[in-house]
Amino acid sequence: MSKIRVAVIGCGSIAKHRHLLEYDNNSEVEIVAVCDIVESRAKEAAEMYHANAYTSYEILLKTEDLDAVSVCLPNYLHAPVTIAALNAGCHVLCEKPMATSKEEAENMIKAAESNNKKLMIGHNQRFVSSHQRARMLIEQGEVGKIYSFRTAFGHGGPEGWSADGGDSWFFKKDQAFIGAMGDLGVHKADLLRYVLNEEVVEVGAFVETSAKENADVDDNAVFILKTESGVIGTLAASWAYTAKEDNSTIIYGENATLRLEDHPDYSLVVQYKNGEVVKYELGGIQSNEEGGQSTTHVIDHFVESILQDKEPLINGEEGKKSLEVILGAIESVESKRIYQMEK
Repeated sequence: MSKIRVAVIGCGSIAKHRHLLEYDNNSEVEIVAVCDIVESRAKEAAEMYHANAYTSYEILLKTEDLDAVSVCLPNYLHAPVTIAALNAGCHVLCEKPMATSKEEAENMIKAAESNNKKLMIGHNQRFVSSHQRARMLIEQGEVGKIYSFRTAFGHGGPEGWSADGGDSWFFKKDQAFIGAMGDLGVHKADLLRYVLNEEVVEVGAFVETSAKENADVDDNAVFILKTESGVIGTLAASWAYTAKEDNSTIIYGENATLRLEDHPDYSLVVQYKNGEVVKYELGGIQSNEEGGQSTTHVIDHFVESILQDKEPLINGEEGKKSLEVILGAIESVESKRIYQMEK
């Protein structure tokens, strides 16, 4: 089979540091086009990867002969551009959160189905070795009954990472829809669903904007979650962890406690009830901090799904379920009640 012809729509930081780099490193892929409304950004990426530059995704989709598209745009554009690309006959890898509402997410899934194309959402936490190992240990019964968990994802905020710095779309409600919850919280909602291998059924949340003066979206969010088997725990998402990034998860079980990405040297530490401690060196999690840009495996998995014609691990349905946890948290904040997820 000839190489998969890919376009990347949106040439900001996530495209620059992850999508373009990882497509370029994949021998099965040819980057044929890039697009950004900031012309200089599109041209710079086009030059670097010998691709055609566009400032309009509509013109790109009409002009180029493509197999697949990465959507690396502000959150409010995820659904319309993904649907346009699917309708143009492309497989789509869309950044998270997949959409700004359940309806949008459902329309994306429908577009993928009706065009018989793959839709994958870029939740990279599922590909982290410590997370995969933890899921396996839980599945094998090593941890026993799960009692509780706590997970956090926080750093100093997107201004240090985003292409537009402090003026980034991340801080603007009309473009971002939500702040730290959408940037970081949805990753952790997806991770918990994956590692525990069950759905969230109830969510209560407190959400604040306390650290970013220029933001009209949340920068600190704490959720209390309950799963279908009755496991309760907390999820924190924050742009206010100014000293160091935290991307840790701790799972408390009957026979052992699993500490994921919580130790500087060991990505997984298993503390057994009998006092035994097992430390795993499994390679670090991807981070936005210096030296933290290891491969996310997201691109390779997407490409493999296309080549082998198999459903991606995080398809539209999975992306929607993780988004629904965040939408439930918003409902909880607005109603000041515990939100029960729809069955």
